[in-house]
Parts: sequence; structure tokens; C-alpha cells
Amino acid sequence: MVRPRERRQAESEHGHRITAAIACHVARAGGTVEHLNRLLFHPEHEGGRHAQVIALRSGHARAQGYVERVWSSATALVESTTDVASREGAHEDLARLRERIETTPWRGERGRTALRVLRAHLNFAQAAGGRLHFASERQAAEEAGISRQTLRQAYELVLKPGGWLRRLRVGYGTEGSTWYLADGPADLHTAGVSRDQPSQCPPDGELGEWTTPETDTGADVDSRVIGLLMGHDAFAHHALGSSALMVIGALHARPGQTPAELTVSASLSRATAYRTIARLEGHGLVQRSSVGWALTAEALGGVGNSLPQAVTAPAPPAADHHLAVSGWDVLAKAYGTAGVAAARRALHAAERAAYRAVLAALDGRRSPALTAVVDGRTVPVPGQRADEIPSGWRGPAGSVLDPVTGRAVSGWQVATDGRLILLTPADELTYDELVAAHTSALHEWESAA
Repeated sequence: MVRPRERRQAESEHGHRITAAIACHVARAGGTVEHLNRLLFHPEHEGGRHAQVIALRSGHARAQGYVERVWSSATALVESTTDVASREGAHEDLARLRERIETTPWRGERGRTALRVLRAHLNFAQAAGGRLHFASERQAAEEAGISRQTLRQAYELVLKPGGWLRRLRVGYGTEGSTWYLADGPADLHTAGVSRDQPSQCPPDGELGEWTTPETDTGADVDSRVIGLLMGHDAFAHHALGSSALMVIGALHARPGQTPAELTVSASLSRATAYRTIARLEGHGLVQRSSVGWALTAEALGGVGNSLPQAVTAPAPPAADHHLAVSGWDVLAKAYGTAGVAAARRALHAAERAAYRAVLAALDGRRSPALTAVVDGRTVPVPGQRADEIPSGWRGPAGSVLDPVTGRAVSGWQVATDGRLILLTPADELTYDELVAAHTSALHEWESAA
């Protein structure tokens, strides 16, 4: 049988993933490469099919070398991970992941949007007590303050290829999707651009980012602040936007930064950093100090200041939290984005209600299960398949009877498995004619392949 090369490659990649998963399981269980070899090359072990095929095609030595390479990668991966055995360990693991996220440069509008989505899933993971958590796309979109379409683009173009987030199972019915937070790419910092290159170079069209020396390394933001503010209408796309979130998060993590320093810590271009600072200063959210820019009390409203080395003004007390919230509401009204989050939640609620109504209607159309009593036990009776015909239509010798006239219908037959088949002139071929037709079809298929 001739198969296209793309299908063979997909089967090979699938087999490699299964082999790698088995190797990781053996490594975590304390096994050795000899245990892995005996497991993979056992003739009745379906999980070792990929290694067995390599041994069949290229020899046992080639397959042995492949298994040793997979084992080396699996042991390195297992040794680099931390075994989480308690709830405290899970929170420590999430704290390390949050620090890794905060020190990663999220360049361009696409990267900043991906950070909002990742921070939303980190909130869900913290509530679940581990990296494995459940959430729907609507919940994540509401938490991040973006639309579902933008969320999907951030997942498919940034988070999934970057190794930050994986969807293990798609949700169905009233259950959300199953997600897992990963550690991202192994090498977070790319090679720096030459200092001789001008900083105002054109942005990368594929990634939507500025590839300048200013945004290579040294990212440092407080993602907790970003997670608290990103769902507000004041930080919608046509309002302050994600760049303001990055500047506020960077200044909250380390006050007193200059615009040049913000280009590194907030992963912004120089023009975006100056433009965002001017906008925030116009709204009274940042102020210039002797060492640089810092957040004002209005910007810290509802967020707080937990850093001992901060030089910003103290945050308003809890009793004045509604005043701080009203200040963000004033900004949202000024930009014309007030009510965007409420409208998004209302739309999602209507979509959920319509979806659940469809599910309820489908459940109502299902016929009750048929049961029969056999030897004092109640056993289910399998229902009739869609490709079966009623018993009244079946005639002698596999013929099909017309339910109105009771006569046999020419051309139609009932197969031995109960399926209805239509006999055509092509079905009346002799054995030699069938062999010739098969040979001709096989030749055409091999030529096309």
C-alpha cells in the first residue's frame, strides 16, 4: 500500500511522542535504559511499535541508538523538573513559574496580549492549586479583558508554539477545557542585535515586535498588578491598552526607571515607551522623581504597594477602594470603552444559555434505552443502527420488500450485517474483470503518489 509522505511523517512523529512519553514514565519510576528496551521491544507491547518499525526497517543497532537518544532526553527532562508532592510545593512551583513569566520579554502587541492570556490561566491555576486546571475560552477571555478571537490567536500563535500553555482536552457541555501550564521555551533570551544597528529599525512583520537591543534581555514586570488591572475597561484595546499595563507592572516592580530602562524591563520599543509614559502622565498615573518615573497613588488604587524599596506614595486604604475603582471608570468613560467588559460577559452568558438549550434539546430527543430480562438479569438491548432497515422490509434471499406493495425492489439487497446496499452494473463484473480494474486503479494511484 502506497501512502503519501505527509501521512508517514505524521505517523512517525506520533510514534516518537509515544516513545518519549514511555521513556519519561520509566525515568520517573526509577528505571534504566535496559528496562525501557525490554518494554519497547516486547512483541506484544503496542507502545513500542515505533521502535520496532525502526528495527525492522533499519536494523536493531539503529533502533537501539534511537532508544538511547530518547532515554537521554527523557532523563534530562525528568531531572530538570521538580516533583510536587504537597500543596505548598504546588504553590512554590507556581511562584517559580510566575517569576519566569515576569522575566520573559513579551514583545509587540501580540506578545503583550499573550501575557494577559497567560496571566489569566495562571490565576486559574493558582485557584486550582496546580498547573493542571480547567477553564473555558469565555472565562479566560473575561479574565484577560479581550475577545475570544484575540484569545485564540494569542494561544495558537504565541503560547502554544512557545511551550507556555497546552490544551489537553477540549471542553464539552458544562465542562471547561483542560489546560496545563508549562515552562515555556528552553532558551528565553535570543542573541542580541549589534549595537551598530539603529534602534529605529522596522518591526518584524511575522512576530509584530521590535527587534532592537533595547528589548532583548532584562525584562522585569509585576504580573500580579497586570492580572488585577487587565480585566478593567480602562485597559481595553482602544483605551490605555496593554502597553500601559506593561509600564505600570514594570514601575510597580522597580520604581524610579527612566524611559530607556522601561524599554528593557517592559519589553517596549523606545517610541512606545515615551508615548505610553506621556499618556499615563497626562492622566496623573505616573510622576517624575529624582531617579526616574514612578507610580502615583491613583495608579496604585486597588493594587497596593507590597515592595519595601518602593518610593511611590502610599496606596489608599481599603475603605477608599471604591474611589480608586471609580477613577479607572472615569478613564474608561473618557476613552469610550466603559461597559465593554459587561457587554462581553452578557454576550458570553447568552452564548452559554443558547448552547445549553441545544444540549438539552438533544438530550430530550434521545430514545430511552431498551432492556430485556435474561436469566433473571436485566441487560440492555442495542438499538437499531441508522444503516439498518426494519425487519418488515426484508424479503427472502436478502431481497428488499416495498412496504406499500409488498413486492421485491429490484437493485437493492440486504447484506449479512443488516446494511442496505444498492447493486449496480459495476457489481456484476467477473473475477478477471475485477482483477483488471484493481490493477488499473493501483497503477493510477502509484502514478499520482
